[in-house]
Amino acid sequence: MPNKVAIIPHLDELTPECRDVGACNTLFLRTDPSTGRRLLCGANTDVIGIRDSFTRNVPASLYEGRPGLVIGGGGAARSAVYALRRKMGIGRIYLVNRDAAEVDAVVSDCVNGGYGDDLVHVRAAEEAKGLEGPGAIVSCIPDYPPKTDEEVAAREVITAFLQKEAKGAMLEMCYNPSPWTELGALAGENGWEVILGTEAMIWQGLEQDRYWTGKTIEELPVQKVKEVIAGRVAEGAKARAKI
Repeated sequence: MPNKVAIIPHLDELTPECRDVGACNTLFLRTDPSTGRRLLCGANTDVIGIRDSFTRNVPASLYEGRPGLVIGGGGAARSAVYALRRKMGIGRIYLVNRDAAEVDAVVSDCVNGGYGDDLVHVRAAEEAKGLEGPGAIVSCIPDYPPKTDEEVAAREVITAFLQKEAKGAMLEMCYNPSPWTELGALAGENGWEVILGTEAMIWQGLEQDRYWTGKTIEELPVQKVKEVIAGRVAEGAKARAKI
C-alpha cells in the first residue's frame, strides 16, 4: 500500500476480484488476440487465498448457512468480505474494528463494488451476544494486545462471538513475525478451528503463479510449496517452545 490502489488507473484490464475490491496485488501480461497489443493486467489473489484457506482446510459444513465475521478495516478486510460473499456464498457479514470511520469506508467500497449488502458493524459485546454466531471469521489485523478504549471494545466484541456455543473456523491472516497470534490462541481456547495465515500466503501465491506461468494448480508444485512452508512453521514452533 498505497500502490495496490494507485496502480489501477494505469492497467489495461482487471480481474473481477481486482475491480470489485479496488486493490491490485498482482500484475501480469497478456496479448489482445484481435490487435496483438500487449496488455498490462491486474489481479487480486488475496481473495483466492482467503477462499482456499477455508475450502482446503475445513469442511464447508462449519460455515455454510451461517454469517461471517471480518475483523479489521483495511484492504485485506475488503478482500475478506468479497471472498466470503462471492466465493463462499456467505450472506450476512459482521464487521468489527477499532475505527468506525474505517468500517464506514469498507462498507461504502463494498456497496460500490456490488457486494456490500447486509454488512453489519458490530460495536459492542452486548450487541454481539444477541446476534447469530458466525461460522467463518477472517482476522485482518496485526498481532498486538488491545490498549486503547476502542481496541479493548473491539476485542470484547470478538470474544463474545468466539464464546458462542456454535463454533466454526477462523483464518488468522497475520503471519509475520509469527503465525501464532494472541487472537488465534483465543479462538483455539474457545474451541474454534484456527487456520494459520501461512495458508492464505500459500494459496494466494499459487494463484499468482497461475497468472504468471499459465499453468493450472494441478501443474504447479503445490505439495513442495506446502512442505517448505510447513518446515518453516515447524521451525517457528520449536523456537517458541524454547522461549
